Amino acid sequence: MALFYGVEKQKTVPTYMKYLMCGSSAMLATTLTQPLDLVKTRMQLSGTLGIKEYKTSWDVLSRVFKSEGMLSLYNGLGAGLLRQATYTTAKMGLYQLEMDWYRRSYDTDPSLVGCMAMGIIAGGFGAMFGNPADVAMVRMMADNRLPSSERRNYKNVGDAFVRIVKDEGVLTLWRGCLPTVGRAMVVNMVQLASYSQLKKQFRGHLEEGWTLQFGAGMVAGLLSTAASLPLDLAKTRIQQMRLIEGKPEYSGTIDVLMKVLKNEGFLALWKGFTPQLCRTAPHTLLSFVFLEQMNKAYTKHVIGESSSDDSA
Repeated sequence: MALFYGVEKQKTVPTYMKYLMCGSSAMLATTLTQPLDLVKTRMQLSGTLGIKEYKTSWDVLSRVFKSEGMLSLYNGLGAGLLRQATYTTAKMGLYQLEMDWYRRSYDTDPSLVGCMAMGIIAGGFGAMFGNPADVAMVRMMADNRLPSSERRNYKNVGDAFVRIVKDEGVLTLWRGCLPTVGRAMVVNMVQLASYSQLKKQFRGHLEEGWTLQFGAGMVAGLLSTAASLPLDLAKTRIQQMRLIEGKPEYSGTIDVLMKVLKNEGFLALWKGFTPQLCRTAPHTLLSFVFLEQMNKAYTKHVIGESSSDDSA
């Protein structure tokens, strides 16, 4: 993805600006897709209280809107933005640096396998940084579904961090880190690599610019959603799990997946697929579009050169 490549060496985009653009583009996309993330999270947690709380994504939306109010669809937005500022900034920033290093070293674009390897490294690195905000976000989005006596009632993401550390210990901020990192590796292996390759394949069939970005972004979102959702479900349940008779509800990722298979069926591993797809595809698209447009604007107005859409 040569978003920052092709500019003369003495006029490259500074590294700090690459990170800033990556984080900002993802945060902008999150403000538009947060309600879908809430729906996905509620769907994944449906059944953990002993009943199937929601039938469909529309059921979640209608019941949240009716009983909690429209603004409840944005519960956890602050944590979601912080997650993008940490996870996505680290992930996409490192991926850009990996791509730039490869092109400088070998004077060519990496292969599909190379893109996938870079995506895995970048995804795992970013997930470790973003896990605390992810824990806070999942809990804030899920809180209103619990009985009043069991709600955590975090005021904001800062309050969530303080209370989690105080009441449960600092390591709780990295609860579910293993499936989070695993999910991130799968997502980025598929998403970043497929987006790069799909843009190459779609050229000649789709018009350069928004049309090409939309086509590649939608397909990349579909592929990454299908590949990563079981791990995403495990992550969500571990981060939100309760203590039952003083013991954690789940012992780890495998335990979550086995219990879901046993009690809810094979297809339950893909709970929340529709809202996740509806969220991931546009989020992927918007993140890349915002990023590419920011890069073009910086190249044109700060560096003073025009930028062709040669990003892959």
